[in-house]
Amino acid sequence: MSDRPSPPRLIDVAEAAGVSLATASRALNDSTGVSATLAAHVRAVAAQVGYVPNSHARALAGGQAAIVGLIVHDVGDPYFGEIARGVLRETEKRGYMALISQTQRDPHAELSRIRSLRAHRVNAIVLAGSGYIGTAAEADIAAEVRSFTAAGGRVAVIGRHRLPVDAVLPDNVNGGVTIMKHLLGLGHRRIGVVAGPANLTTVEDRLSGLRAAASSVLDWSAVPVIHGDFTREGGASSAARLLRRDPGLTAVVALNDPMAVGALSWLLNSGRRVPSDVSVAGFDDIPVAADVHPGLTTVRLPMVAMGAQALELVLRPPASRPRRRRTGHELVPRASTAPPRRPAAGARTP
Repeated sequence: MSDRPSPPRLIDVAEAAGVSLATASRALNDSTGVSATLAAHVRAVAAQVGYVPNSHARALAGGQAAIVGLIVHDVGDPYFGEIARGVLRETEKRGYMALISQTQRDPHAELSRIRSLRAHRVNAIVLAGSGYIGTAAEADIAAEVRSFTAAGGRVAVIGRHRLPVDAVLPDNVNGGVTIMKHLLGLGHRRIGVVAGPANLTTVEDRLSGLRAAASSVLDWSAVPVIHGDFTREGGASSAARLLRRDPGLTAVVALNDPMAVGALSWLLNSGRRVPSDVSVAGFDDIPVAADVHPGLTTVRLPMVAMGAQALELVLRPPASRPRRRRTGHELVPRASTAPPRRPAAGARTP
């Protein structure tokens, strides 16, 4: 038998504070019916005896646990790390905890995570990351979200514009327009694209921005687009395929910064000079973008603010219609892009 003392219980707090069990519970849960002075006294006694509320037991008893579920695609991706920082900053301010899980961009895993959070009586979920194109799982996710919100749960999404809930929407299309105009303005006419997985709506949106900006200058059907993992390794392998396919490219644009860093690394290791031989541009402006050499030209999205906005939305009562918060974007020119050394032969001029 263990000699370890059992942790203090709520009844121990009530007895030490000289109040009833019900009064102690109301005081510690900020419920009505208890004066501010008495509530402060009970909390002080609880701290003195070392009482820690059991949020899981409270949820099982019908209460709401002060936990927000955060589901991201990849906790190792700095984009989601910055979003998580924004969510956590706000949960700490508001006295909530965040339970974080990842899906590795698998819609079936995403559905499983939502169901798991529901099973744990989490009443608010922030779902961060791209939606999916043409998958039955996306419809299943939408159905699960509807079921959850119909039962009183709250969901806010980041980067998803097809789910019927509050959303924070990064400026993906216009960001694509901006980065392509930057490269065209420098004089590049032989541009290749290192894209993420083709089944993601974020990739679709960013590509549509590139295409819109290029349409009056380039034949888009001749612009090579290589899809790969949204990772540094995916960027390196995609850049290798891209340059083998078209060694005369003067610029490469990657649809997120980890891919851009991978492409930059591969180009330098293969003997190309950046930006003298090939310019490289990215998307998102993750912290490392300013620290690689040469510094990465990219489109900045307010990732921390996006996380904070989503948390603010998910903790508000629902509106009659899903709310939309659209972000801006900013071009951040750095040393990885420059005019091409010589004009590409045979290209149309604007």
